Amino acid sequence: MSSPVLSPAARLRSLRPVWLTDPRVWRTEVLAGLVVALALVPEAISFSIIAGVDPAIGLFASFTMAVVISVVGGRRAMISAATGAVALVIAPLNREHGLGYLIAAVILAGVFQIALGALGVAKLMRFVPRSVMVGFVNALAVLIFMAQIPEMRNVPWAVYPLIIGGLAMMVFFPRITTVVPAPLVSIVILTVITVGAGIAVPTVGDKGALPSSLPVPGLPDVPFTLDTLATIAPYAFAMALVGLMESLMTAKLVDDITDSHSSKTRESIGQGIANIVTGFFGGMGGCAMIGQTMINVKVSGARTRLSTFLAGAFLMVLCIVFGPIVSDIPMAALVAVMVMVSFATFDWHSVSPKTLKRMPAGEITVMVVTVACVVATHNLAIGVVVGALTAMVVFAKRVARLADVTAVTDPDGTSVVYRVTGELFFASSNDLVGRFDYAGDPGRVVIDLSAAHIWDASSVAALDAIETKYAQRGKSVEIIGLNEPSADLHKTLSGELTGSH
Repeated sequence: MSSPVLSPAARLRSLRPVWLTDPRVWRTEVLAGLVVALALVPEAISFSIIAGVDPAIGLFASFTMAVVISVVGGRRAMISAATGAVALVIAPLNREHGLGYLIAAVILAGVFQIALGALGVAKLMRFVPRSVMVGFVNALAVLIFMAQIPEMRNVPWAVYPLIIGGLAMMVFFPRITTVVPAPLVSIVILTVITVGAGIAVPTVGDKGALPSSLPVPGLPDVPFTLDTLATIAPYAFAMALVGLMESLMTAKLVDDITDSHSSKTRESIGQGIANIVTGFFGGMGGCAMIGQTMINVKVSGARTRLSTFLAGAFLMVLCIVFGPIVSDIPMAALVAVMVMVSFATFDWHSVSPKTLKRMPAGEITVMVVTVACVVATHNLAIGVVVGALTAMVVFAKRVARLADVTAVTDPDGTSVVYRVTGELFFASSNDLVGRFDYAGDPGRVVIDLSAAHIWDASSVAALDAIETKYAQRGKSVEIIGLNEPSADLHKTLSGELTGSH
């Protein structure tokens, strides 16, 4: 039966985003955007300090990144803004050459990200195993918590009951109602208490002055020469890689939480566009923010692009219109939110004794290595790369053990058949040569590979070495049972891998 023909008006309605038609979704998205914007203010200022730039530079970057990525990004409800990982990469460039070079590097990093996205770098995410993903999430939770520790040191005693009160509100308030996000309620109540009672505690205003006007577009103040390009290119490329890796890992995490799919290629290109726009508006660049994304998606329940857009829009409104009020928010309120986020982000199931008892030792090793690298370097990208490499070594070691050789001698003693099973690649083929009895075998040797697969040149070289050793003793070797890909690889490389042929 043919589907009913929709009128132009009905077709238009069907194309509308869900937040335009459902008031409950609208409310959730708006409030989530507001909570994220409040949490972004101190974070952006902190990352500006790491990069060695004025707080306004980080706040402008967070505004433009969030607004642009809400339109061009591939993952709905994910928050992109100025981040610590990017700040750490570009801080040396700013220190040595100044702000103009930093902004030029941000624009070039955006170009690199668009190129890498178009080349399909997002497809590399399939090589990130689950144990690395779990390690990434747990390391992230640890980093988020560790980032709050400086805010709890050498502070007035009143900070501690405020943090405990904020955490208590976020735990118990959702049991009363979920109409308003608990973090927002916690921030408002703690601010009213500290201002009303005149309690002297560190506030957002202590982190730095908030901007009083919107950013203005312009070109970076650098000479447009090859020398400038040579100076900024290494930093730009490092920033592009770190930004993409963190963004794609975060997108994958949000996919898992929301049980939905997102376009990683679109996200990669979108990150590039957002960084180019941010650079032209004088921002310090950024990428996906896992902590703020967790507030948006996991704590506040946001699911659409509207929350991402409003997080950026509200950020500027809060800074420009409500600057004096935002400056009075106690840091204790935001520390409580981020501590709650770290506990919500950590995969507690992955470290339960029951899980650890069942999990293979290799998987646990990969997870621990990923967490240790991230916590030691404070760089998520390094942890993911080292974790993925460790997983590859563990996998290769495990698969190499599955390769086996069994020999069956013909009853009349004139020939022997060696049956090889398993995957033949560099890790397993190295032991292959030593599994044959070159001196004791009869004159005819058959190597049956019908239950094996040749994956690389190392395996072909091992088979060549076996044939050579038998030939030196005047014995013939016949290789049978090769599947089509193995036969093609063997035919192409056999006899071509050593200088003696």
